[in-house]
Amino acid sequence: MNVNLNRVADAPVVSTRYGKIQGIWQDGGSAAYLGIPYAAPPVGQLRFLPPHPPEPWEGIRTTAEYGPTPQRRPFGDVTTIPEPSIPGDDILNLNVFTPAPRDRLAKLPVLVWIHGGGYFAGSPASPWYNGRSFNHHGVVFVTLSYRLGFDGFGWMEGAPLNRGLLDQIAALRWVKDNIREFGGDPDRVTIAGQSAGGGSVLSLLASPKAEGLFQSAIAVSSAFGWPTANDVAEVGRGLAAHLGIAPTIDAWRTIPHERILDVEREWNHLPGSPTASSVDELLTAMRTGLDRATGLAFRPVLDGDVLVHSLDHPTTQQRIAHIPIIIGSTRNEFSFPSPADAPGLDEICEILARHGVADAAIERFAHDTWRIGEERALGQFMTSFMFRNEIARFAELRNRAGAGTRTWLYDFAELAANAQGSFHCLDLPYFFNQLDAPNVAKVLGPNPSQPLADAMHGTWIEFLKHGRLPYPSTEDNPCGAIHFQGGAEFRPDAYFFERELLAAVGQWPGLPD
Repeated sequence: MNVNLNRVADAPVVSTRYGKIQGIWQDGGSAAYLGIPYAAPPVGQLRFLPPHPPEPWEGIRTTAEYGPTPQRRPFGDVTTIPEPSIPGDDILNLNVFTPAPRDRLAKLPVLVWIHGGGYFAGSPASPWYNGRSFNHHGVVFVTLSYRLGFDGFGWMEGAPLNRGLLDQIAALRWVKDNIREFGGDPDRVTIAGQSAGGGSVLSLLASPKAEGLFQSAIAVSSAFGWPTANDVAEVGRGLAAHLGIAPTIDAWRTIPHERILDVEREWNHLPGSPTASSVDELLTAMRTGLDRATGLAFRPVLDGDVLVHSLDHPTTQQRIAHIPIIIGSTRNEFSFPSPADAPGLDEICEILARHGVADAAIERFAHDTWRIGEERALGQFMTSFMFRNEIARFAELRNRAGAGTRTWLYDFAELAANAQGSFHCLDLPYFFNQLDAPNVAKVLGPNPSQPLADAMHGTWIEFLKHGRLPYPSTEDNPCGAIHFQGGAEFRPDAYFFERELLAAVGQWPGLPD
């Protein structure tokens, strides 16, 4: 994959705290400064440690190409988002796209984007994440890299947990210290991310270490739930034993990164996760709250340091109540066709009724399933289980913390011509207004809606510039959302099924125990 940008001319030399850099103009309104180190390469004695400041350099550093990526192997053989892997040790770098380099008085809003990929894959160098469209609307755009998989989140004795989050926090500190040189306002920073990137946004909201580094947040198709340190320690010890080493930082430093990559996905799961094919088991997990503490092992962890309290803890909710937030999902995130032995739509509806879900909510679930085909019924339930339930619950927690006027939900429901559904990742070309980016036509089909891209991108621009939206907030309507399909309109019942499902299993905030 060619990851080089279109080069029109050299961009102005910009001074950062660590040295001078020179990027490129990719068009008349967007200058790109790529591969800027925000921390030292995490190798040798820095491996598995928190990020350390980079070494200052003399002269002018050319930043015309993307830097090395933490991703060494893609998410899968075929990925929706083109996400290149770039070799090299200097993986803790970021990319700045700006319409106003060296203009310290511009004070433009800043969007910092955190890529997804299950916390074990993904790349900030994707052509889908080019900041050109944001620059054309007067927004400085930043993408960042962070350590992934076991390297970024695995447990071992003598090393901190949440190294990947510490990387993100270090990058945000770099933005606060340097973004004025690129025309950005360090007091108007919004963090945003999708999937694991959205989960990272929620983690940064909850982390005391990130406080003051951003002023608003956008969480797209977010991953929810954090295991405890004890949960992931069990996995770390097991993986070390599998490799025949002691579970210590010194022992892990003897294992080449490629060897870890060979085995980490096999070990990237927590014991006790519910069976995805059993709706009864999933509903039981919801009743006990276990749905928020199972799944991947190599991800953000409640470690008592970076993450002290859960996202739904009153301390967390009160501390972040002042921060404006947009959060939402696609309608059919993981609504994959079900295996032959999976429960069908009628059986799932019967199970929901048996668990006390209201008839009107079951009818809404059936409607959302019919829209994409009954063979996807279990997948549609998994979409609510994995994404939409917690989004609705988070919004209600915000309401109860007094933050409802600063909270907006969205619901992406555009049907892709090539996929007959509104699936994971398919909203990103619209949010970024990048309908002409590589692979977009392949995954969305011919003639994706430019009016929808204008509406979705425009919604973000409005939020980035003003910290609010011209739509009802969750205080006005707890399960209403901005409905993105063809254009944008507010629908008061977008998360109605999820609210009723959570109420039926005793997990809607405010219900008696």
